[in-house]
Formats: sequence, structure tokens, C-alpha cells
Amino acid sequence: MRNFIKTTSRSLLATTVLLTLAACAVGPDYKQPDVATPDEFVDASATQFNTAAVEQEFWKGFNDPLLTEIIEQSLRANHDVRIALSRLSEARALRGESRLDLAPTVTAAAGATDARASERQAVVPNADRDQDYYDAGFDAFWELDFFGRVRRGVEAQSALVQAAEADFYNTQVTVTAEVARNYFELRGAQQRLAVAQRNAANQEESLRITTARLDAGRGTQLDVSRAQALLSATRATIPDLDAAVRYSMLRLGVLTGQSPDALLAKLADAKALPALPETHGIGTPEELLRRRPDVRSAERQLAAATARVGVAVADLFPRVSFTGRWGFDATSSADLGNAGSESFAFGPSIQWAALDLGRVRQRINQREAAANGALARYEQSVYRALEETDASLTGYAQALIKQKHLRQGATSSAEAATLARARFDSGVADFLTVLDAERSMLEAEDRLAQSETQTATALLAMYKALGGGFRPLERMTVSR
Repeated sequence: MRNFIKTTSRSLLATTVLLTLAACAVGPDYKQPDVATPDEFVDASATQFNTAAVEQEFWKGFNDPLLTEIIEQSLRANHDVRIALSRLSEARALRGESRLDLAPTVTAAAGATDARASERQAVVPNADRDQDYYDAGFDAFWELDFFGRVRRGVEAQSALVQAAEADFYNTQVTVTAEVARNYFELRGAQQRLAVAQRNAANQEESLRITTARLDAGRGTQLDVSRAQALLSATRATIPDLDAAVRYSMLRLGVLTGQSPDALLAKLADAKALPALPETHGIGTPEELLRRRPDVRSAERQLAAATARVGVAVADLFPRVSFTGRWGFDATSSADLGNAGSESFAFGPSIQWAALDLGRVRQRINQREAAANGALARYEQSVYRALEETDASLTGYAQALIKQKHLRQGATSSAEAATLARARFDSGVADFLTVLDAERSMLEAEDRLAQSETQTATALLAMYKALGGGFRPLERMTVSR
């Protein structure tokens, strides 16, 4: 009885030690680093901004059904989105594989061998040199993760899955912003093209009038030449604008995961730029860092790099595993399964780099250096996100001011052209005044059209910098 109690006590002590070891994992425990951030953005006080939550599906605020349709198509079928999703699936599979290392690995094997020995190999002269051999059984391997090497590996893979998910969202942000930018550039180019064509038509009429006045003896060849020069200059801008329109259409086709010409018919009709919302929720810097997918990806990459340090540190300690085999061996297939053909072997094994710890420590130094680099990349991503957001807010605010002045200038130029034409018709002003006024009007209208496009794209840059434009995975339907 005393021996039984003594043996039981030893077993309980051994079990307690093993459970204690199994509960620990060597290496540093990850903690997200604190990075100092401002309380608000630099231009947050501008009248068009407020601290409301950022609109994730910002494109719906433009009230343009065609733009919404194209962006929805790009979220389903864009090739970059599909590539990012496949990388996420790959990361999840790698994590699943690493988790299996926590449990025993059991494999089955069976074989049949038909062998013939040479005469020199024969043990007994004139013996039958042909022999058959059959075997079937199971092999098992289990690493007892006393020091957390496997668990740190699973921790690293789990962090990489979260990083891949953040990369997927970042791809969505990039794609939606790129689609909207090309759509706005298309509408802006169509608007500029309409301005050029309208002015060309007016200038053709001016050339006709000056030619008629010359033929009637009331005009000069100088007026005709000037009218022709202005018309030619205006016509020269049209091919570039036509090319810009076509390029945007082709680009949008590819961005939606289709052939370049897929949207030509749908986008052929010129439309004005969508009206921009008057106010925009921009949140706070703290919310920005939680929302921006690229910052989240960098932080998860840092977590994975930290876990890999633990994987390397675990190699300083013995690696304990349990192996076993059970099966049957026989020289005849009919004997497989008989008691006499049964075989088994099992037991623990220890592997330790006791005389090679210098190499292990160098691997630890490698992992620590990689973790330090990941920390620097994370901090860089934080400050870059803040920089991009502040710059985009400033850019959009200034673009609105510029557009306001250009609109006033275009209105004044149109009035001046009308007055110059009236003065010329009444004989008060010469035709050069009319040409100068019309040239100024054309330039003012073209600059205004460019400014409206730039303002819209500046707003898109702001949404992109704020991390808007991605859709959670549970709401995604991606084409295969």
C-alpha cells in the first residue's frame, strides 16, 4: 500500500510538471505598441468636415446609379480583389495546417514486395531465392509542445491570416478609389470635350461671318486669319480629349474584371460629373488607425514576427516527441492479421541542439531583427496614414476654393464674350476683341471643367486616405 501511494504521488507530480510546462510558451508575448497620435486632423475645422463616422461605401453618396453599378461589379470580379482573396484563403489553409501540429499525426501504409536474392546472397545453398513480403500498419508522431514551439507557430499563422484579411480590404479600398477616379476622369474629359466642340462650333460661325464680311468688302484678311487660327487651335485639343475619354472607358472595363471594351456602349453617352456631398464625416485619428487596412496589416505582421521569435527561442530547449507504430508483417498475404504477424513499437524521443546552440541563438537574432523591422514598418504605416489623411483633407479643401474662383472666372468670361460680340456687331469694337474674349472664355471653361474633375478626384483621395471603400467579407460575393 505504501509503495502504491508512493508511486501514485510520483505520477501526480510528473503530471503536474508536464501540465505546467505545457501551459507555458517561451519567447515574448505580443502587445500592440502605443504610437502617439494627435487628437484631431490638421484641417478638421473646415466647414465641409465633421467628426462623424467615415462613410465606408462612399460612392453611394454621389447618387450616380451607373457609378454604383460599376463599383459593385469591380468588387465582385476585379482581378486584384480575386488575387487578394486567394491569398487570404491560402493563409487560412496554412493556419489550419499549423494547428494540426498540435495533435498526433497518424499515417497508414501498406506494401507488397516480390524479391529474389542472388546465389551469393542465399544463406543455404540451393535454397529458394524467391521471397514475398507483405506489411500493413499505422505510424504515429506527436510532438509534446512543452515549450510552445508549435503554439507560437500557430500564433504566427493566425496573425498572418488577419494580415491577409487586412490586405484584402486594402485592395478593395484601392480598387474602389481607382474605379471612381477613372469614372470621374471620364466624365470630366467628356465635359471638356463638349466645351471644346461647343466653342469650335461658335468659332466656325465666327470664321463664316468674317469670311462673308471680307467678301462684302467690310472685313479684313487679318480678321479671317485670326478666326481660322483660333478655330484650328480649338480643334487641335479635341483628339487628345477623345483619347482620354476612350482610355478611361477601356480602363474601367478592365477594373471590373472584364475585357477592355466591355463598357464602351454603356459609357458612350456623355454625362456631367456627379454632384459632390456638401459635408463629409472624417472621424478622428484614433478611429483612422483602427480602420485603415494597411495599418492593421502592418500591426498583424508585427504580431506574427513577434511570435516567430518564440518559435526560435523554443529551439533552445529539448524537443520531446512520441512515436509509435502498429501493424502486421508476413511473407504471405494470407498471414496478414494473424497474431504471429503483429508488430508494434512506441516510445518517447528527445531531440536537442545541445552542442549547436550557437546556431539556434543566431536564428533567434534573425527573428528579433525581423521583429524590429516589422515594428518600424508598423510605426511608419501609422505616420504615413496620418500624413496622407492630413494632406488629402488640405488638398480637397483647397480644390473647393480653387473651383469657386474658376467658376466665377468662367461666368465673367462668358459675359465678356457676349459683350464683345455685341460691340463688334454694333461696330464699336474690332474683331480682335471678340477673338480675345472667346479665347479667354474657352480657357476659363476648360480650366473650370478640369478643376471640377480635380476636386472630385481630390475627394476620392480623401476617402482613400481615410480608409473608406471596403466591404466586410461576410457581405462579399466574389466571382470565380
